[in-house]
Amino acid sequence: MFKHGLILCLFCLGFGLLLAVTDEITVDNIAARAIEDKQNSLSQVLPDELHDNNPVTDTLTLANAEGRELTVYRARKNGLVTGVAYEIFGTGYAGEIKLMMGIAADGKLLGVRVLAHKETPGLGDKIEAKKGPWIERFTGLSLGNPPLERWKVKKDGGDFDQFAGATITPRGVMAAIRGGLEFFAENKSTLTKGD
Repeated sequence: MFKHGLILCLFCLGFGLLLAVTDEITVDNIAARAIEDKQNSLSQVLPDELHDNNPVTDTLTLANAEGRELTVYRARKNGLVTGVAYEIFGTGYAGEIKLMMGIAADGKLLGVRVLAHKETPGLGDKIEAKKGPWIERFTGLSLGNPPLERWKVKKDGGDFDQFAGATITPRGVMAAIRGGLEFFAENKSTLTKGD
């Protein structure tokens, strides 16, 4: 019995050491891939011509209206903040929808892209840019264009189309975008300050 316990202990110790060594070897590569992923997401909502800095490393943290901490990525050109990007969150049919929103210093949307969701394939997933152009229609709009009360899907009296058979998903995305624009308006001086 002791012999079997000792063999099992050595076996577990060996695999534990192997996992620790593997983790140590790959930790830098994993961190580098995470930065690349973040840069890729940001490049879709913060065009390269807007900045001469690396927005991934030029950040600040603020709480939104719900008290959720948001990391704000700032694009700068010649030291001036030209745009910001941050994650926004909506509630769809199948749960939380995570998006990245980019806003120019003047408050116009530079772009919105879906980062993660669990919406129904072939129906709710039309919010993704690779599945259709719906998410791209927000580029160039702002909190006053259209007026705040029109930042809803048409079914709710707003200006934006929903998908046939899927209103909950676009409704959740619209609420997230509207909330993201309100967050920018409330924090504009802090977000665009060129410290």
